[in-house]
Amino acid sequence: MAKAPKIDWKEAIKPLLKKYKNKKHPLEARNVYEMLVMVVLSAQSTDKLIMDIAPKLFEAFPDMQSLAKAEPEMLYPYIDKVRGSRKKADWLVRIGREIKTDKNIPLTMDKMVDLPGIGRKSANVIKREAKAEAEGIIVDIHVLRVAPRLGIATGDNAEKIEKQLMETLPKEEWDAGMAMSFHGREICRPQPECPICIMKEVCAFFNGWGEWSKGKKK
Repeated sequence: MAKAPKIDWKEAIKPLLKKYKNKKHPLEARNVYEMLVMVVLSAQSTDKLIMDIAPKLFEAFPDMQSLAKAEPEMLYPYIDKVRGSRKKADWLVRIGREIKTDKNIPLTMDKMVDLPGIGRKSANVIKREAKAEAEGIIVDIHVLRVAPRLGIATGDNAEKIEKQLMETLPKEEWDAGMAMSFHGREICRPQPECPICIMKEVCAFFNGWGEWSKGKKK
């Protein structure tokens, strides 16, 4: 097995952070309320679908107050194309009734993950949109692929990968999660474009280090 060299990820991750610094999330929310709603809806659905249904949904339910007054079935016509739409409609109405107004949207991890339909990944995305202090690192489906390929984390469990990233990177670099997500969408896809990758010099997948020396590299 080809052994990976010791990599200073605090430095090695900087090109990726620089490339995607301040780039807006693909879910183009106008405010924290919209991001919260879209993140809840986006689980197991594409960002494109959520963006397609968003205008009419937010015309009907423009803020948390309107959501708090709704019944779940009132959301069905707007989100019926979303996977798990009835369950998600129930979650959103429950969130609306609990929070009541936009200004009451919590921005701490503990309070956010107590809301129905919101886990750590969703909370990290919402906090980033709100420019709230980071309490974690976004680990979505793209980061689950990119981080182990790079060699900055191992495994396929989102919470374990997040923990590894938080231990490896200083807090000021925790936006690396979103940067890796963008990288996974654009370059490090299931069939990666390694020749044009800015991270290839430190990438375990590209260099055949560790588990990637077993013939997994394509």
